Amino acid sequence: MKSKQSADPRSDRTLQEFVGGARRFRRRSQARSGSRLARLQLRLDQFAALLLLLLFAPLMAVIALLVWRRDGAPVLFGHYRIGQHGRPFRCLKFRSMYLDSEAMLRELLERDPAARAEWERDHKLTDDPRITPIGHFLRRTSLDELPQLFNVLRGEMSLVGPRPITLAELPRYGQVRWHYLSVRPGMTGLWQVSGRNDTTYDERVELDREFVEQHSLRLRLSILLRTLRVVIRGSGAR
Repeated sequence: MKSKQSADPRSDRTLQEFVGGARRFRRRSQARSGSRLARLQLRLDQFAALLLLLLFAPLMAVIALLVWRRDGAPVLFGHYRIGQHGRPFRCLKFRSMYLDSEAMLRELLERDPAARAEWERDHKLTDDPRITPIGHFLRRTSLDELPQLFNVLRGEMSLVGPRPITLAELPRYGQVRWHYLSVRPGMTGLWQVSGRNDTTYDERVELDREFVEQHSLRLRLSILLRTLRVVIRGSGAR
């Protein structure tokens, strides 16, 4: 059985409406997003991603083998997320769920009102039965996100930025959605170093707004350093 990928949102009418708003926001913030500094930041991110891919290539090969041995192929999962200026992209991760995870989720939400309420509130489950044993380890150590280095290399993500969100989540951001759409989502960010899954959804949105409004090289470096500490401790990861 092949794992199902999320539907491509590029044909979604709701997305087109948000893209129009994103373009208007981009014109208002063109001085920042189109500056030489922004282009330099992109190149530095891509260069760093290439070096990290070379560094972690042996580890990524081992992880891919473990995922394949436990539950077969594919070893990568690409879920559509909304990027800078409303452009959809496939956010890559090592697959941490069973192949029939979508069917498992539907069945769980149909029979468990508490799980359904948690999913509608947070788009996450505290005790998620879809996660494989190796998947729990990958998520706890954040190793499942290493393939996102390819997203950074392709210019779809940044090393540091707001957490990548789905089209369904975008309306929940309210006016903060224009903050989110003005930058590239990141592999790490304020949410990841400020409690991660221990925060509420509204707190996540506020952290994304704060990052965009206070964005600076110093803040990016601070987040990268704090990320190392969070990954080592496994804080808020599940």
